[in-house]
Amino acid sequence: MPDVLDDNPYPGPSSALRVPIFRAVWLASMSSNFGGLVQAVGASWLMTTLTDSPQFVALVQASTAMPIMLFALLAGAIADSLDRRRVMICAQAFMLIVSALLAISAWYGVLTPWLLIGFTFLIGCGTALNNPAWQASVGDMVPRDLLPGAVALNSMGFNIARSVGPAVGGAIVAAGGAAAAFATNALSYIALLAVLVRWQPDTVPRTLPRERIDLAISAGIRFVAMSPNIRAVLLRSCVFGMSAAAVPALLPLVATGIITGGPLVFGTLLGSFGVGAVGGALSSGRLRKKYSTEWIVRTASMAVIVGTMITGASTLLLLTMPALMLAGAGWVLALSTFNVSVQMAAPRWVVARALSIYQMVTFGGMAFGSWLSGYVASHYSVPVALFAAAALMAATSLLGLVRPLQQIENVDLDPLNQWREPAIAVPLEPRSGPVVITVEHRIAEKDIVAFLNVMNERRRICRRDGFLRWTLLRDLGDPELWIERFHVPTWLDYVRDAQRRTKADVSIFEQVEKLHIDGAPAVVHRMVERQPGSMPTAQPPGGRELADPLTDVTRAS
Repeated sequence: MPDVLDDNPYPGPSSALRVPIFRAVWLASMSSNFGGLVQAVGASWLMTTLTDSPQFVALVQASTAMPIMLFALLAGAIADSLDRRRVMICAQAFMLIVSALLAISAWYGVLTPWLLIGFTFLIGCGTALNNPAWQASVGDMVPRDLLPGAVALNSMGFNIARSVGPAVGGAIVAAGGAAAAFATNALSYIALLAVLVRWQPDTVPRTLPRERIDLAISAGIRFVAMSPNIRAVLLRSCVFGMSAAAVPALLPLVATGIITGGPLVFGTLLGSFGVGAVGGALSSGRLRKKYSTEWIVRTASMAVIVGTMITGASTLLLLTMPALMLAGAGWVLALSTFNVSVQMAAPRWVVARALSIYQMVTFGGMAFGSWLSGYVASHYSVPVALFAAAALMAATSLLGLVRPLQQIENVDLDPLNQWREPAIAVPLEPRSGPVVITVEHRIAEKDIVAFLNVMNERRRICRRDGFLRWTLLRDLGDPELWIERFHVPTWLDYVRDAQRRTKADVSIFEQVEKLHIDGAPAVVHRMVERQPGSMPTAQPPGGRELADPLTDVTRAS
C-alpha cells in the first residue's frame, strides 16, 4: 500500500502564476527553453551528419550536462553571495553570444564534431551559472507555501516547450538546417533578458560582509554533508539521472536506427517525451495531496522503466510515442520532487548552494549515464542500451526500501532571529581569532542518556552551521558539569554562524535547557586564543606593559 497523507499543505501549481513577477519570468523562461530545445535538436541532428559514431551523438547531451556537474557548486556560491538577478542576466547574455557564434559557424560550415561539442559545452556553462540563481530566486518571488507549485510550474514550463520545441526544431532543421535552429535559440534569450532587466526585487540589507567564494563553497558542502534529508535526496537523484538519461541521449538513434525516420520523426519523439513531462508536472500537485514523497518517486521510476523498455523494443512510431510520454511523465515527476525536497530542506542563506549540489550530482549522473548508454549502444545496440538502463533503474529503485525519502515540507527553516551579538569587555575586530566557545551544562545523573542523545543532534546542527572541532567534555571533579566546546576561525565567522540558526532548531536547544538541573540557563564563555610569544613590547607612560586587545581572553556569560 502507498503511504497516504491525511492533509495537503500545497496550493495548486497555478496559484504561483498569480504572482506577477513569477508569471513574467516563467513565460519568458518558456521562450528561452523553447529556443534551447530547438538548439538541442539542431545539435543532435547535425552530429549525426558529421559522424556516424553513437558515442559522439550521446556526447552532445553529455557536453551540456557536464558543466553543471563541474561548475554548479561555484555557481551556487555566486548566487548566494551576489545579486541573483544580475547573475541570471550575465548567464543569459553569455548564452546568447555563444549561440550566435554557433549559428554563424554552422552557417559557414566550419563545425567539426569536437567544435560542436565545445559550443554545446559553453552553453552548458551558461546554464550551470544560471540555474542555481534562477531556482533560488523562485523562493524570493513566491511565498513558501507556493514554492512546490512554482517548482512544478517550472518543470511544466520547460516541458511545454519540450512538447512543442523539438517538433518545431525538427521542422526548422529540415527547412533551414542546423544554423537556423541555432539562430532561433540565440533570439530566444532576448525576452528573458528584458524581464530580468526590468525586475527590481526587494533586497534584504546585509548586516555582514559577503563570504569569500571559497568559504561559501565549503559552507555549502558542509551544510549538505550534515543534512541527512538532503543526502538521501542526492543519492536517489544521482542514480535516477544515471539510468533515466539513456532515453533522451539515444533518441536520435532511436529515430534513425529503430524507427528509421528523419528529423521530423526525431522532433516528434522528443515532443512526445515533453507532452508526457507536462502531464507529470500537472499531476504532481494532486499526487502530493494524497501520497508521500517516497511513493511518488517509486511510481515515477516505474513509469520510466516501462517507457524505456517499450522504446527499446518498439519499431512503430505510434507505439513509441505513448511509451515516451510515460517515460517523460516519470522523468519530470521524480526530478521536480527531488528539487522541491532540496529547496524545502535548505534555509535561504544556503539554498542556491544546496540546489547547485543537487544539480551537480543529478546532472553528473546524467552525463555519466549518457556516456554509458552511448558506449553500450556502440558496442552492442541501441535496444540493449535501453534495456540495460531500465534494469539499472529497477535495481536502484530498491534504495527506497533502505533509505526512504522523508516528508520535510512542514519544517520551518526561517531564520530564528533571536541571537544578538553579545557585549564584550575586550575590543575585537571582525578578523580577530581564532575564537573558542564553551557552553557549561549542569545535568543530573538520571538525565545523562537523554542529554547525550539530544547533544548528538545539537552537534550536527553546530557542525552544519560552521562551528569547528565540536567536542563534549565531562568534568572529572564535578560529575554534573558538562562542557560543550567548539572553535571558529574569526569573530566574524562566529557572528555569521550563530545567525544561521533556524526556527526548526529551537526544539533541540529547548530540550537541552529542560535537562539542566533546576532549569538553570547554560553558561557561555567566548574567548579569543592567544600566543604567549605575541605579547606587545610597547610601554605606556609610567612603564606598565600594554595589553593586546585582540588576544586577551574574553569571557561573556
